[in-house]
Amino acid sequence: MYVCVCHAVTDRQISASVAMGASTLADLRDELGVGTCCGKCAREVRQQLRDELGQCRGCGKCANAKHC
Repeated sequence: MYVCVCHAVTDRQISASVAMGASTLADLRDELGVGTCCGKCAREVRQQLRDELGQCRGCGKCANAKHC
C-alpha cells in the first residue's frame, strides 16, 4: 500500500528500511523522502515505525537483544 503518495513510498519499502536499520522518522525522511513534501503521510509513517520497531527481529541492536 502506498503510504507516501508524493514520493511513491510503500509500506513494504518502509519495512525494508527499518529492517536495514532505520529507527527514526528522520532516518526514513533521509532515505525515502517521506514527510518532506505535503506531510500528510507523517502520521501513518510514525505509526508504522512504532509497529515495526515493536517487533524484535533478533538483530542484537535493541535493548531487548538479550531476549532474542
